Amino acid sequence: MSNPSADSTFVMDDIYRATTTAIPNVSRNMLGSLKTFVGAGTNDPDEKEAFLDIKPLTRRGPPAEVGDDIELKAVQLQFPSARTLDKNDSLYQEERIETGRGTLLVAIQGDRTQPAMITYHDLGLNHVANFQAFFNFSEMRNLAQNFCLYHINAPGQEEGAATVPEGYIYPTMEELSEQISDVMLHFNLKSFVGLGVGVGANILVRFALSHPEKVDALCLLNCVSTTAGWIEWGYQKLNARHLRSKGMTQGALDYLMWHHFGRLTEERNHDLVHVYREYFEHHVNPMNLAMFIDSYIQRTDLNISRELDPNRRASVRTVEVPVLNMTGALGPHVDDTVTFNSRLDPSTSTWIKLQDCGMVLEEQPAKIVEALRLFLQGNGYALKLSRKPSASPSEVPSPSSSANKLLFGDGIQLDTNNCSSSDVVADIRITENPILNVNVTNPINA
Repeated sequence: MSNPSADSTFVMDDIYRATTTAIPNVSRNMLGSLKTFVGAGTNDPDEKEAFLDIKPLTRRGPPAEVGDDIELKAVQLQFPSARTLDKNDSLYQEERIETGRGTLLVAIQGDRTQPAMITYHDLGLNHVANFQAFFNFSEMRNLAQNFCLYHINAPGQEEGAATVPEGYIYPTMEELSEQISDVMLHFNLKSFVGLGVGVGANILVRFALSHPEKVDALCLLNCVSTTAGWIEWGYQKLNARHLRSKGMTQGALDYLMWHHFGRLTEERNHDLVHVYREYFEHHVNPMNLAMFIDSYIQRTDLNISRELDPNRRASVRTVEVPVLNMTGALGPHVDDTVTFNSRLDPSTSTWIKLQDCGMVLEEQPAKIVEALRLFLQGNGYALKLSRKPSASPSEVPSPSSSANKLLFGDGIQLDTNNCSSSDVVADIRITENPILNVNVTNPINA
C-alpha cells in the first residue's frame, strides 16, 4: 500500500518544478526561484505558500582564471578618416581641349574602347566634387567600368583653376553646349550617354536639341528648362557682384548650400554638409564662379513643348532622345523638374522624385544607380546576362550564335561556361544598342 505522505511530497515536487520562475540578477552565480502553489493534500485548498528558493548553479564554461583574463586590451579606438573632396589622381587622365570659346579641361576615366558617357557638373562644383564619390560608390563602380567617362569642366571651374583674365567674355549656355562638339571631335566620339546635374543638365539638353543624333540617352538631375525668374536673377546677380569684390561671402555660401541641398540641411547629414561648406569656402575660385553664375542666370528658355498628335509632332521642338529626369524631394528644384517633365514626350521620358534627399548623388546614390541601370537596360545599353541556372552546366545547352544575334544583336554573346548552380555571377556587360542591329520586320532573315 502506498504512503499518502510520500505521494503528496512527489506531487508537490512536480508542481514546484512546473511553476518555477527564474528571477534574474539575484546573484552572479545563483538562481532565484519564486514559488506559489496550492499545497496538495492539505486540508485547506485555498491555502497558498510562497517560497524563495535560492539554489547555486554549476558554473559552465571556462575556468574562472581564464574568464578573468578576457579583457578588451587589444581593442584600439579608431576614428574614420575625414571625408574630403580631394582629387584622386590615379582615377583620371586629364586633357585640355581648345575650343572656339576657350580651353576646357576634360578628365577621362575608364577604358576608351568602351561606350562613352559624358558628365557635366553643377554650380560651384567640378568633376571631382560632383561625381568622384558617386562613381566610387560600389554599385555604380560595377556599372561605370563598362563605360569610358568623359568629365567636362566648364571654363575656369576645374580644381586649382587660375582666375580668368580681364576682358574675358564667358561663354553663354548655348556656347557651352556647343563646346561638347569639340570634345567629341577631339576624342573621336560618335555618340554618348549624358549625365548632368543642375547647370550641366541644362547644357546637355541644349546639345541634345541641336544634335539629337549624337546623344543616345540623358540622365538629368535638377534640370531647369525655363529662364531665370526675377527673384533668382536678382539674388544671383547680387551674389556674383559680391564674389567679384569680396570673395566667398556668407550670402553666396548660403545660396550655394541651398542650391545643392535644399531645405532641412542641418537636420540631415552634418558631416556631408560640413564637407561641402568647407569646399565652397576654401576651394572655389570666386571670380570664375561669378562668371559662371552670370552665364546661367542669362540662360534662354529651351523652347520645347509636348505634342501628342503624331501629325503635328514633326513641327514641334522637343527632346528626341530618352530622358531620365530626377530630383530630390527636399531640393529646391522639384517644381522646375515637373515643368521640364511636362514639356517632354511621355513615351520617352521618366520623372523620378527621391525622398529624404536634396543632393541626390551624395544622399541617395544606391537609388540613383538602380534607376540608371534600369534606364540603360530599357534603352538596350546594359544587360545583366547572368542568372541562377536551374540545371548543371552540362545540362544547359549553349545558345546558338544565330539566336544570340536575333535576340541581343551582334555586340552581345552569352557565356554559360562559368555558370554554376551554387554561384550567381552578377556581371554587367555594356553594348551598343541592340535594337539598331535587329531586323524587326523580318526576324527570321536577321
